Amino acid sequence: MELYEKSAHELSEMLKNKKCSAVELTESVFKRISDVEEKVDAYLTICKDTALEEAKKVDEKLSIGEKLHPLAGIPIGIKDNISTKGIKTTCASKMLGEYVPPFDASVMNKIKSADMVITGKLNMDEFAMGSSTENSYFKTTKNPYDLSRIPGGSSGGSAAAVAAGEAVVSLGSDTGGSIRQPAAYCGVVGLKPTYGSVSRYGLVAFASSLDQIGPIGRNVTDVAMLQSVICGHDKMDATSKNIEYPDFTKSLSSNVKGLKIGIPKEYFGKGIDSSVKTSVMNAVKELENNGAVVKEISLPSTDYAINAYYILSSAEASSNLARFDGVKYGYRTENYNGLVDMYEKTRSEGFGDEVKRRIMLGTFVLSSGYYDAYYKKAKLLQKKISDEFNGAFSDVDIIATPTTPSAAFKIGENIGDPLKMYATDICTVTINIAGLPAVSLPCGKDNGMPVGMQFIANKFNEQTLLNAAFGYEQIVGGFNSVAAIK
Repeated sequence: MELYEKSAHELSEMLKNKKCSAVELTESVFKRISDVEEKVDAYLTICKDTALEEAKKVDEKLSIGEKLHPLAGIPIGIKDNISTKGIKTTCASKMLGEYVPPFDASVMNKIKSADMVITGKLNMDEFAMGSSTENSYFKTTKNPYDLSRIPGGSSGGSAAAVAAGEAVVSLGSDTGGSIRQPAAYCGVVGLKPTYGSVSRYGLVAFASSLDQIGPIGRNVTDVAMLQSVICGHDKMDATSKNIEYPDFTKSLSSNVKGLKIGIPKEYFGKGIDSSVKTSVMNAVKELENNGAVVKEISLPSTDYAINAYYILSSAEASSNLARFDGVKYGYRTENYNGLVDMYEKTRSEGFGDEVKRRIMLGTFVLSSGYYDAYYKKAKLLQKKISDEFNGAFSDVDIIATPTTPSAAFKIGENIGDPLKMYATDICTVTINIAGLPAVSLPCGKDNGMPVGMQFIANKFNEQTLLNAAFGYEQIVGGFNSVAAIK
């Protein structure tokens, strides 16, 4: 087995015991990038030279016996909407095509403090608006399990890179499912943490009340390790929660006996492929056979969640993206006549169709005469969804659902039908609306393509979530496969 195929926690032990060097590991990952990147297209920026320098520094620290973080020397890819000092952060948009931030996001400071090795910046849907990574201005990322299919989005590059062995772990962001959905499509583990548990400072905002940075890995332990690095209070983020967080890895338990699992009937109805339902219910049955207690529950407002999500997220996007006007930084049109003309041409040329669609929708629902009819009602529904989840968690520990309605679809299949594309988020948006943590993990295959199961827990109960996921992982014999790219 090549080094790039091994898990982060395995590699951590190997580095500590000097069974490999950080430079050797980094070279192995970049050899893999060289071999498959032309097929997968996961990266927008590759940082080989700086990565090898970082790896060399880790080896030097290890050689003198310096005590390092368990993830020191582990190669990590970063979604391209997370600010990286001195490295392009484009959000996969023409608008920020040449933007090099002068500062690091708070999570990047933590990644660097842990001496992790940054491999580069990963492709995404433009400004995180999309479900397939087809909305990137630069290129479409492919699913490593079938290059004719989408990897999901918006963190498609982050999930595909991990699945393909082009990064050991990665960071994504999740506004309505953008970590969990591509994790499901690419057969990896993706965690959307509780809102407020990971700093958003330096994350280019899409919808500020919904956005959350989170980890992606090939197994639960790796995700738990990375979440332990990035979580915690940050004074630079006013929404960051000032509480103590456990070491999620040290507290991992595979014991699911007595675990109370809720199965919401609304997540298994119309629009969910029968193969997905079967895979998820078979997985739940495995947990039940190992002592978990399963009961059916109801979350009736789920049926209206997609409507509420696209009103709320688009309204916030309309406000957040107003800053991209060609004045201070980013793309500016070359030919214009006066300030207003510059604004119009810059934004028309700099944004892609999906981004413009959401800006217009957001502006509409916030406009005079429509605020009460749309935005206010969506906010009321947000409260109702939160209340329903709170009620459910008074009776169960976690909720199990499909992550996506189907396995990954073909590139180009849904791109011309926004409503059909939006419907792929039906199982994930409620979690962001309620600010809850959720994890997607592999639970089966449909014609060779991965199927994902989603676990949801109450706020700040990531440990419960990860323990349940780890329990299932151990029952089925573990996750950590790298896609065999043809």
